[in-house]
Amino acid sequence: MVTNAHYDAGETQDPAAREAALFARLRSLLEGALSATPALRQQLEGIASDSFVDRSSLQLVPVIRKGDLLTLQAENPPFAGLTPIRPGALKRLLVSPGPIFDPEGRGDDWWGSARALFASGMRREDVVHNAFSYHLTPGGHMMEAGAHALGCAVIPAGVGNTEQQVEAITVLKPTGYIGTPDFLKILLNRIVASGAASPFRHALVSGAAFPASLQQEIAGAGIDAYQAYATAELGVAAYETAARSGLVVNEGLIVEIVRPGTGEAVADGDVGEVVVTRLSPEYPLLRFGTGDLSRVLPGQSACGRTNMRLAGWMGRADQRTKVKGMFVDPAQIAAIGRKFPALGRLRLVVSREAEQDVMLLKAEASSTDGELQAELEAALQAATKMRGGVEIVAPGSLPNDGKVIADERPVE
Repeated sequence: MVTNAHYDAGETQDPAAREAALFARLRSLLEGALSATPALRQQLEGIASDSFVDRSSLQLVPVIRKGDLLTLQAENPPFAGLTPIRPGALKRLLVSPGPIFDPEGRGDDWWGSARALFASGMRREDVVHNAFSYHLTPGGHMMEAGAHALGCAVIPAGVGNTEQQVEAITVLKPTGYIGTPDFLKILLNRIVASGAASPFRHALVSGAAFPASLQQEIAGAGIDAYQAYATAELGVAAYETAARSGLVVNEGLIVEIVRPGTGEAVADGDVGEVVVTRLSPEYPLLRFGTGDLSRVLPGQSACGRTNMRLAGWMGRADQRTKVKGMFVDPAQIAAIGRKFPALGRLRLVVSREAEQDVMLLKAEASSTDGELQAELEAALQAATKMRGGVEIVAPGSLPNDGKVIADERPVE
């Protein structure tokens, strides 16, 4: 039941009661899912499912990270034996870069985005413009499901076709925007250039950095914008509220902060990797390592929500990084190297220019001709599905530190 201040009473429940309910639900979920999920059985080998009574009891369970998921899915396609549901019984079969295959169940708001949209100010019968991709990847479907749960009408804009999107916005006048902050800026600039006024009043942004400078610009356009932390495997894991103090963890998830590369919990307040247990009957993920760094903030949010709060995204625990809302993996850069065996080291540098993510592939080569540069630009776009620049550098000039992706965007 939606209230004026909170999506439902679950957001303000007693923290101890929430914790007990989460672990009771985890035990019940595993009891029903283990017989049909061989990967979970392997992950829990030697550990009784009824032993999970608190967070310390999770420490014996190995963390599964995205790299592990790639391997597991290759060995047991399509979902690595982590879902007890037959593919044909699911709502959608989705593909994220990697490739990683993602299931979507048939329940309402299956990805848990409605709470984040509600916290950003969107309400029943609002018209919202959804600029996340609907092509293979989960983003567009994830946010649309939450908007529909709220009773909103959705413009399924996706990515690209900017001029057509501006025409639709001018006529349909959506008050809500969902998408990356970069693309919101692009749309606003195009709307102003067309001589029209922006109808947007609320925004939920995710998938890219949202630095203070861009926040101020968006606010200056009369838009109340909030951030959400989401992944293709977990849905919306945490979201910003009117308190503007960290991201509140979504209901139905067990979130831990562990020392990168391990499964050990860090001390309270220390920065570590975000590890999430998702209590979904269709896709029960136990201790999934996101590769993202954050820390837990002390106390409760001033907005009245009582769940754990994260400080927000504080970098990557591994080199796999998100650019313009899409993950880029070191394996994709290595694949480019295999196509051009005469090259030396490769390094993808990710930075920010004009409030947008920018990729530059540095490649060691003795030849500096424009044909090689053009071929590498085409290979980079083919591998990542995004445009990027290429810089040819002298052989031996890139550091011998094993780094394939260098994320040089500021952490704010």
